[in-house]
Amino acid sequence: MAHPEEKLAELGLSVPEVAAPVAAYVPAVRSGNHVYTSGQLPMRQGELMMTGKVGGDVSPEEAVECAQQCGLNAIAAVKAQVGDLAAVERVVKVVCFVASTPDFTGQPQVANGVSELLGEVFGEAGVHARSAVGVPVLPLDAPVEVELVVEVRD
Repeated sequence: MAHPEEKLAELGLSVPEVAAPVAAYVPAVRSGNHVYTSGQLPMRQGELMMTGKVGGDVSPEEAVECAQQCGLNAIAAVKAQVGDLAAVERVVKVVCFVASTPDFTGQPQVANGVSELLGEVFGEAGVHARSAVGVPVLPLDAPVEVELVVEVRD
């Protein structure tokens, strides 16, 4: 299989700079053979891509794009911990929070933005367990937040 960064390049994407935390935490922590990312917002070049609620100011399609950006930011946080994305053995778990209007029920489709990215980048190792959760509000009024648990080799 191609290197994960080559797969990203094929998609017209690259690993961004690690997004700066917005409070008192670090972007990711390694414990043994697992990396746990903090919740990643859809930051692009230091700015939120958009704000608001999915089903209101933010369309489902825009939210999918935000979820993908969250995924890229989580990949960057993992890379900062392990040095090389080829060390990723498996994406174990994805949690996707979607700030949405009370009548919006498409959280799983929004979470596909990150899930499909991980599958394309890591292949079979990108297949994961997942939760997609609707919430009333996220930090900075972001529409989506994503966290990962990734197993890595030494």
